Amino acid sequence: MKPLLQYSAALAAVLGSIAAQAQDVPIKFGKPEPADFTAAAFAADSAAAAVILCDYGNARMEMGADGHLQAITDRTTRIKILKKAGYSWATVEIPLVTGAQKLVGLRGFTYTLANGTTEKTKLEDDGKFTDDVDTRIHIRKFTMPNVHEGSVIEFTYSIVSGVSMGLPNWQFQYAIPVRWSEYRVNYPDYFNYKTVMRGYLPLSVREQSLGSTIMGARATRTILYRWAMRNVPALREEPYITTMRDYAARMDLELTSFYVPGFGGKDFTGTWEKIDATLLQDDSFGLQLDRGGFLKDNVAKLGLGPATTVEARAAAIHSLVRDAVKYNEYETIYTSNTLRKTFELHRGNAADINILLIAALRSAGIDANPVLLSTRKHGYVAMEFPLSSRFNYVVAHVGLADGKELLLDATEPLLPCGMLPERCLNQVGRLVMPDGKASRWLDLTPSQRRVHYQQVQLALTPEGALSGKVHEEYSGYAGATARTELEKLGETKYRTQFAGKHTAWTVPKFTVSERTNLLKPLVLDYEFAQPAEEAAAGALYLNPFTEFASEQNPFRHENRTFPVDFGALQEETMLLTLNLPAGYELAEMPKPTVVDLPDNGGRFFYTIAASEGTVSITSRLSLRKPVYAASDYQYLRELYRLMLAKQSEKFVLKKKA
Repeated sequence: MKPLLQYSAALAAVLGSIAAQAQDVPIKFGKPEPADFTAAAFAADSAAAAVILCDYGNARMEMGADGHLQAITDRTTRIKILKKAGYSWATVEIPLVTGAQKLVGLRGFTYTLANGTTEKTKLEDDGKFTDDVDTRIHIRKFTMPNVHEGSVIEFTYSIVSGVSMGLPNWQFQYAIPVRWSEYRVNYPDYFNYKTVMRGYLPLSVREQSLGSTIMGARATRTILYRWAMRNVPALREEPYITTMRDYAARMDLELTSFYVPGFGGKDFTGTWEKIDATLLQDDSFGLQLDRGGFLKDNVAKLGLGPATTVEARAAAIHSLVRDAVKYNEYETIYTSNTLRKTFELHRGNAADINILLIAALRSAGIDANPVLLSTRKHGYVAMEFPLSSRFNYVVAHVGLADGKELLLDATEPLLPCGMLPERCLNQVGRLVMPDGKASRWLDLTPSQRRVHYQQVQLALTPEGALSGKVHEEYSGYAGATARTELEKLGETKYRTQFAGKHTAWTVPKFTVSERTNLLKPLVLDYEFAQPAEEAAAGALYLNPFTEFASEQNPFRHENRTFPVDFGALQEETMLLTLNLPAGYELAEMPKPTVVDLPDNGGRFFYTIAASEGTVSITSRLSLRKPVYAASDYQYLRELYRLMLAKQSEKFVLKKKA
């Protein structure tokens, strides 16, 4: 098989004669429309900080001056800035693969209407920057000058890539409205591309056409795609998501193969098995996995005898690595140093730490292997597109004798062995085994839940004053969140912040237990007193949940077009006992209720029992799925609405006759 660059001469005639697009371009750089400066044209966008007026991309293949095949993408974008909150759209970041992509022809202007005259400010070199992310990626960044509310900014540039990089993907939808977004792709049919439309919006234009040209005596077809969207709504921020890009309307392209009759070709179709094998031979990944011999003395000091279970040995080594190396919060699957260097520096990225963990486990005789995954903010792994770039994180896997599996991450000092950080809870990961046939996909749904438990004892006086004792437990991911906040603030500030949420309270006692025992729930025990409010003569009105339950439904919007992704199962339980004041009895109280989600997806139940002088209430929410489909959204929203309505109902107490 010949290297791809050897086909450059054969393709020169083809690529040089591809016909220009028949359609007019939707934007002309340097010529904003008069309507771009009138307020009336943006009356419907009053909630938006900015509006993308036009975003146009044109990707093609052609021969470079050096005779090599290139992929070139031209892009021109025009944006209206409506509010100060939209100024961030005047700063643009373009990630590039070092050595394989370059940015050329960058130009930009800011237009501002002042006293009936349009002022034009040019993007100068002092507004352009380059940041090196790592040895593989660098970012070209620029900030448009003289931006004010009402300004129109536009910029244009080209990205030149080696053909093996393929033609880039295109995103139609962003956090602000888009009036028109169009992407055109043009290439000879010697190339085969797979195109996949993502998101939840339909295209306004979807065209595919064929052209032809002559290569020597041979007729050669060319392929043109044109995709466009009109009046694309802003991608609305919602709770419980991975990254908004997972839900944005976009077109993904993958170069699958290339073939020139008489010259041969190349199959770019990757498989996960090929990727596994390549990574295992990478000096920044697979070749590091067995280089933990320098840790033998450290492991020996742990005193792990032959009778020690695999779980206990793994936990001890997990603690060793977790305590030795601090995470620098850089997510990657590649190590930045040798494992020994990372251990000596006591600092590293996700791969430095977790590949060190795997190597340490192997040095202790434990069969440990890497699991590749994509963090929640990096996006969902599209398993139909085998690309190593889909991953940005690695954790350790240990198989247990009973068929169970242990996933370990040593980047977080407040997480126990066997519990992945929440950023890793992104549905699937790929276990990479030395024997490629054994590599497989793993479900990343954790066994740990997000659990919050409250036990409340309340006492009410005849005047309406309230006092109480509260025992709270935060388990699983709720415990990890609470411990992180406690560690960040310190106990004194944590207590102050807690008291600030309950302004009517005095808190004479507040204690924290099990702060460092990561295998147990974090426990809060406190007492409080709340003065009486003005009450109607002979009656007391009380909502005992006021200070203990949420007041807002997290699902505010009537509809949602993408899933609700909690990452882990949820459970919130409150056991509340109310002691009535002497001489009073219940006149009215809420009724018990049960609300079930379809397909056993979850339940809220509320029970109440009254006896002489005491009322006992149980409120429990159980969500039994880590991810709910968009079709379940209405049910989930309604469950929360009914729960909050029930928890807000008042008790009415009156004096006994």
